[in-house]
Amino acid sequence: MVFELREITQDNLRAVTKVRVADDQRRFVADVVDSLAEAYVAPDVAWPRAVVDGDEVVGFVMGGFDDAPGDWWPDGPLHAVWRLNVAADHQGRGIGRFAVEQLVGEARRRGVERLTVFYVDEDGGPGRFYERLGFVKDGRVLGDEVVAVLALA
Repeated sequence: MVFELREITQDNLRAVTKVRVADDQRRFVADVVDSLAEAYVAPDVAWPRAVVDGDEVVGFVMGGFDDAPGDWWPDGPLHAVWRLNVAADHQGRGIGRFAVEQLVGEARRRGVERLTVFYVDEDGGPGRFYERLGFVKDGRVLGDEVVAVLALA
């Protein structure tokens, strides 16, 4: 298993949009198509990548690097994990961990000091996964999502 991240191109777009998480996880993450639409309208902020194993697309990760966030985030720059989708039939292989670690690496290359993630904190959700990667809840809740932060500096 040699995973890598690749930019989204015409060559892999169709395969990326076919990435589907397990049915019981769908309420926790947007479909890849929705994420790519967000990336399209925020090209200076979004960092979407296909996760591949050899030539097979097995996941999708998207970070957001926003140095000038809107009114909804008053804390200054927001650098975050926007999406993580691992194909249902490829879960449990370390793909999610790999994708987030690569996103952390990109954040460090950009000089980011902390990476944020927002998630629904329910059974079956991604909370424990992010906690194992070092993200710590900071006590805030936005809508139905908790805020967790990973210090990089």
